[in-house]
Amino acid sequence: MPQPRKRARRYDSAKVREAVTAQFAHVKDGVARLTPEQTALPTRLGEWTVRELAAHIAMVLRSVVRGVAAPEPAARDVGLLDWPVATRRFAAAVDEDTRELAEWADEEGGLAELYARTEREFAEALAAPDERLIVTRFGGMPLGDFLVTRTVELTVHTDDLNAATGLAVPHDRQALAACTRVLTDALALKAPGGSVELRVPPYAVVQCVEGPRHTRGTPPNVVETDPLTWIRLATGRTPWQEALSEGRLHAGGERADLTPWLPVLG
Repeated sequence: MPQPRKRARRYDSAKVREAVTAQFAHVKDGVARLTPEQTALPTRLGEWTVRELAAHIAMVLRSVVRGVAAPEPAARDVGLLDWPVATRRFAAAVDEDTRELAEWADEEGGLAELYARTEREFAEALAAPDERLIVTRFGGMPLGDFLVTRTVELTVHTDDLNAATGLAVPHDRQALAACTRVLTDALALKAPGGSVELRVPPYAVVQCVEGPRHTRGTPPNVVETDPLTWIRLATGRTPWQEALSEGRLHAGGERADLTPWLPVLG
């Protein structure tokens, strides 16, 4: 019998909006401290340097600005839990758009001007209500859901920026929480079941993987890790065995190996 489709959890609109705004402000402050030498450093994102990564982080919010500015689409094409899988189809387009935005920034005053303009225009876009359908590269999507996806993008790429530059750009707590929950729920959708309990304290607990369902007492198969390690696992930044060997991931039980379902975000 097929598993019922998992419904996306509800997110507090005010907290999500504050989280996205705060996380972008943290990155803006970090990018302002970058030297020309640092912007040329490589990242763990293929051929992107820090310059392209910084431009992409701005593009994360510019996509909201563009979506709100465009005419409202006729239909909702994608939901929150459809988004993680949908991202994989657009990698080439994202790369092209990111490079174009980085070149635009070079011609229009640099990353500082790009970030200042993006911050201002994003604040204006937030006047739109959550239920308004907006245009995204994935299809029509409610603004509220799309803003939740921005917490994922900002959190993941803040970590990428810190890894590449040695900066210590902080993670907004609400952004980190929302990102963690989206990625745990995406795993539960990809690997439906109740034989494994994934714990990412203090933000999320989900059951996943087909097999005997746990109902009470201590689950026989438990995976537990911290939010940033989970995010790196879920996005392919950190291999499963590496996290295990370094003690950042604890997995107990014969089914407690989530490698076949990782990453959950392309």
